[in-house]
Amino acid sequence: MLSVLLPEQLFDADTSRAVDRQAIGGLGIPGIELMRRAGRCAFDVLSQRWPSPRRVHIVSGTGNNGGDGFIVARLAQQSGYAVTVTVSGAFERIRGDAAIAFAEMRTCGIEPLSEAPHFDGGDIVVDALFGTGLARAVDGRDAALIEKINSAGSAVLAVDVPSGLDASTGLIHGCAVRADVTTCFMTLKQGLFTGAGPNCAGAVLYDNLDVPADLSAAAGATALRRDYLSMTEWFPRRSRAAHKGHFGHVLVAGGMPGFGGAARLAAEAAARVGAGLVSLATHPAHASALTSDRPELMCHGVARSKDLRQLIKRASVIALGPGLGQDNWGQQLYASVRDTRCMQVLDADALNLLAREPDRDEKWVLTPHPGEAARLLGTDAAKVERDRFAAARALQERYGGVVVLKGSGTIIQACDQLPVVIHAGNPGMASGGMGDVLTGVIAGLLGQGFPPFEAAVAGAVVHGHAADQAAAEAGERGLLAGDLMAHLRRAVNPQRQV
Repeated sequence: MLSVLLPEQLFDADTSRAVDRQAIGGLGIPGIELMRRAGRCAFDVLSQRWPSPRRVHIVSGTGNNGGDGFIVARLAQQSGYAVTVTVSGAFERIRGDAAIAFAEMRTCGIEPLSEAPHFDGGDIVVDALFGTGLARAVDGRDAALIEKINSAGSAVLAVDVPSGLDASTGLIHGCAVRADVTTCFMTLKQGLFTGAGPNCAGAVLYDNLDVPADLSAAAGATALRRDYLSMTEWFPRRSRAAHKGHFGHVLVAGGMPGFGGAARLAAEAAARVGAGLVSLATHPAHASALTSDRPELMCHGVARSKDLRQLIKRASVIALGPGLGQDNWGQQLYASVRDTRCMQVLDADALNLLAREPDRDEKWVLTPHPGEAARLLGTDAAKVERDRFAAARALQERYGGVVVLKGSGTIIQACDQLPVVIHAGNPGMASGGMGDVLTGVIAGLLGQGFPPFEAAVAGAVVHGHAADQAAAEAGERGLLAGDLMAHLRRAVNPQRQV
């Protein structure tokens, strides 16, 4: 059944194809029947979003994804749409179930073209060029077709996966279709939700094609998707007898001269998600100014490492790195924190210092963006982005604990856990201070007793959801990290407390 309420289970390309084979070979569902169901589903989306009369251009390959497109073409013509079909590749290469769909389409009077006509901005383009199996760079004629689709200004519906996008990693293989809507069948592909996936896929809809859910469950998900709706039960009402001692004491350490705002953002975020007490250890040059409008934060000027030790003794969790710097002052704070057994969240320059002298700790949460991840792995950011799942896994294996690989489709990785992809957030978060807020959110949840993996998952979801709510108020462009604070508070109180 077609749904905008997406499953939490995600699958890579290999597992998705295994599920397809099992549906045909194990359950005995004919391949052409599955293809007809997929084509019907895609057409239903098309007709609901863009009712007739409209011109529909189906751009198909010669494989099974193209077969889905042939069925869409037939159904669209029967419903009154003006239809053209362009096939990339020799017609004689169309075989198996796709050949049956191709013949049915031609029987209805639709003669395919080998060259795409002009696409008008008012038209609809159905992308059925490549499916989940693409693992090579798109070039030549196929690349030209994709460029034509992207430059036309037409509405675009992608069948299962936008062509050119890696279903497993979210990597673009040379070029990829940018769809308005993607209809995903039987398994929800993990590459749609990280890397370039969200930008290419648009709105993602899902249909299991009436295949029993235990088939994909038996194959085993390769990742999990989490959004705010799946998190609300993680924030129950508090006991009426609660006091601040129940909710932890977070210490934020950072804020070299000129970067005090980073530490201040992290500290306020920890308080806004419910930490009982929050202390801020920062450079003496600006300590008195940082909390002038937020007196609830306990701010301490720290000139050297020994000034930090007494504060560490009172903390239940330490957030280290926002605005820390890598000079002597930052190195002293870093060394003092790393000498403790206190639970830690490391970000920014704490990660850069860790990259200099790698260490391993099962208690910490690391929150690198791709550039920091590259330094931690001794590679470059482009390689990290080529396979974000592999990068998160490599970071966790090398450094231990929980890794939060930030970016489009943030990935959370812990030992012996499926990676979690965060389905929240927007491009407005590409501004200074957003990572500092996330550090504070995760530290605040750790202080309240969340285990590290759950704190990282819930923190990233709450952070992204707060940004989505803030963007809904006034738009993505110009969104500031400080704009999230009121929305953070609402997000961790899904059941309003009276």
